[in-house]
Amino acid sequence: MKYIDHTSVIKRMSGRMVVNKVFKIIFFMATLFALLSLAVLFYRIVSQGIGFLTPDFFNNFGSRFPEKAGIKAALIGSLWMMAVVAPVSLILGVGSAIYLEEYAKQNKMTQFIRMNIANLAGVPSVVFGLLGLTIFVRALALGNSILAAGFTMSLLILPVIIVASQESIRAVPKHLREASYGMGATKWQTIVKVVLPSAIPGILTGGILALSRAIGETAPLVVIGIPVIIQFLPENLLSQFTAMPMQIFDWAKRPQEAFQYVASAGIIVLMIFLLLMNSIAVFIRNKFQKRY
Repeated sequence: MKYIDHTSVIKRMSGRMVVNKVFKIIFFMATLFALLSLAVLFYRIVSQGIGFLTPDFFNNFGSRFPEKAGIKAALIGSLWMMAVVAPVSLILGVGSAIYLEEYAKQNKMTQFIRMNIANLAGVPSVVFGLLGLTIFVRALALGNSILAAGFTMSLLILPVIIVASQESIRAVPKHLREASYGMGATKWQTIVKVVLPSAIPGILTGGILALSRAIGETAPLVVIGIPVIIQFLPENLLSQFTAMPMQIFDWAKRPQEAFQYVASAGIIVLMIFLLLMNSIAVFIRNKFQKRY
């Protein structure tokens, strides 16, 4: 019978407990630092920008004078752009994920495609801006329109939506598919009636993150030549426009101190816009989570 040295065991356990406490303190301090930084940033933005959130701020167009500057054109332009980005990216992203997971043969080519899609999710946004400039602005002659910007932003977030949708579809239990086939359903009926409803919570989670990134990106819009200040509202998908990130970026870089407060007001509007958009998606996701 092997002799167990209880003293050494107790020492090792004590050492592990000390290490555990040290890492617990480190992780707590890191979390606390992040929360404090976020709180300070939030307080600074709200305290500087809340005074500029007046009716005139929402009714005025961009201006060289801070007291006359407004976010009307940028807010409406962002709504137009997201009206293109959301359906295009979600339809293409979810459709691609369905094909790769349910129809494509599981071979080396499919694995290669999946790997490249995952890698595209980490490509800098300015690269997608150059791609949009080459294809949509110049080759298709769409100019710096809502359609060109919407397609460019859709390309930017498409890999994120595809990867999230793939993981959600892959997580659907196999016995649900087998039960559907056993009832006589076709493959497409099984996907529509069983797989997609079960995968919607995960798909929407990825969609929320992707759309939030799209509405806050500036680099692709700069590359494709979206103007900063316009004095009109877009009339159709081929109209010129500006977006909230472009307007906020322009205000923030101006030397006048008053424009810093105007930029803070624009950030507050952008945050509210994001919260409303995300709340709708979270509501839909929670509704399906209760059902499935």
